[in-house]
Amino acid sequence: MRFTLVDKVTELEPGKRIVTIKNLSLAEEYLADHFPGFPVMPGVFMLEAMTQASAWLIRASEDFAHSQVTLKEARNVKYASFVEPGQQLVITSEIISQDEHTTKLKAQGMVGDVQTVSARLVLERYNLADSDPAKQVTDGVVTYKMRELFALLWRPQPAAV
Repeated sequence: MRFTLVDKVTELEPGKRIVTIKNLSLAEEYLADHFPGFPVMPGVFMLEAMTQASAWLIRASEDFAHSQVTLKEARNVKYASFVEPGQQLVITSEIISQDEHTTKLKAQGMVGDVQTVSARLVLERYNLADSDPAKQVTDGVVTYKMRELFALLWRPQPAAV
């Protein structure tokens, strides 16, 4: 099961930073169990939202060169407040450094002026064909689908004249 925790990309500076939003709705199924009578976004989903935003930054920065962008490490994860239905979680992620296979980022989530979560993330980038050349077609399909989804999430506004 995959939850898409980025509803829209609002700002993008390839190679530097991304800002995304997640609108939390009471219609999201997991809220029925987390917690009955006090629905809040699970902390692991806040972390996943930061991971997904960071992965979009990496993909956009490298023109979707890798089909797989996965969380390798999360450090200094700090939860400060709840995210409740009707609220908008704004995720900002910035690249700190990058090598051939990993990208280090700092990310934070805000609801209004209140920081709800922050972390240092390490994401790994690779193609399935790197370890099995027979999976080159799969890499192509995944990359195509990611480009399609990103086109829905990021619709840059034309520059003012």
